[in-house]
Amino acid sequence: MTNDQESGWTTIRSALPPGRYFLQGDEACAEGAIAAGCNYYAGYPITPASEIMHHVCHRFAELGRVFVQMEDEIGSIASCIGAAWAGAKPMTATSGPGLSLMLENIGYAVITETPLVVVDVQRAGPSTGQATRPAQGDVMQVRWGSHGDYQTIALAPWSVQEMYDLTIRAFNLAERFRNPVFVLADEAVGHLRENFYVAEEVRVYNRRKPRRKEPPFGGAEVPPMPALGEGHKLLITGSTHDEWGYRRTADPETQARLVERLSSKIINHLDEIWEVEEHFCDGELDLLVIAYGFTARSALEAVKMARQEGKRTGLLRLKTLWPFPEPFVQELAPCSRAVLVPEMNRGQILREVQRIIPQARGYQKTAGEAIRPGEILEKTVF
Repeated sequence: MTNDQESGWTTIRSALPPGRYFLQGDEACAEGAIAAGCNYYAGYPITPASEIMHHVCHRFAELGRVFVQMEDEIGSIASCIGAAWAGAKPMTATSGPGLSLMLENIGYAVITETPLVVVDVQRAGPSTGQATRPAQGDVMQVRWGSHGDYQTIALAPWSVQEMYDLTIRAFNLAERFRNPVFVLADEAVGHLRENFYVAEEVRVYNRRKPRRKEPPFGGAEVPPMPALGEGHKLLITGSTHDEWGYRRTADPETQARLVERLSSKIINHLDEIWEVEEHFCDGELDLLVIAYGFTARSALEAVKMARQEGKRTGLLRLKTLWPFPEPFVQELAPCSRAVLVPEMNRGQILREVQRIIPQARGYQKTAGEAIRPGEILEKTVF
């Protein structure tokens, strides 16, 4: 193990022996959490995320880590917040209806700057909807579901490999910025089975502890985070508070300073957060396809098929959904005659793209079925 105390980064051995594995996406997500150092899981079973909990339950028993099945999703997220302040690296996993129940406490985690990971394996809705069918309808829910002004980090895996890799990355971002981070998967990726690779070592970020009497809620862009019981006389509240945690609910300057810092600690470091992938985006394009999650797999195949037909088509895959990676869209927009955004919702990321490219059009599918390459290929006519 190597450790850089100044940067917060540590390199540790993988929890699994290095090599190739054949697992389900949900199971790879659980292994990614374990590799990142997750040592507390609280959750409630919900399709199509239940396999994450099942896998964690068995693996945590082997590793001596703490697993708790809670009475519901409200208790799950609350328990994870408490575990983080006890010094743990917590995670929970859910789907759309469960995420809806978590949103008030996610806001609490934002204002208390509590690092944790929430995995949302999306399914068709609204309400109970189709519990076993894929969708991408929670994109705006993870961004705006809790009230007030705040920043969200959300990652969108498209493969079993990324269910592993991006879960590790989610923990690192949560610890780096003291913020909840979402792994925004969908049923098709969660239940997909394919090979993935485990490296010999994993690079993880460890939260910064105070070295002296430092305020836990200010004084630095991302303040150090002590744990309860370490002698720091912590005050933790969901009300507006000063840098030492004292409630200041009638002070406009404290409110303004707190909300600005909660946002700026992320906005000032977008280069550390944004990840996209470009396929065939060199030169002028007849059509640029912008996609994410499982839909991006179909989009890439459709782009290849279109290019075989002589159409200059490229794909911009969004691995980070929030904060929305605007500069990458802006960079490619002038090179593209047309832009298409396929989604398993009614156009949630399309609206973000249209703020930059008003003429962008979407292909929406909310039938509880994955979008197929042929459907996107049909839309390459312009």
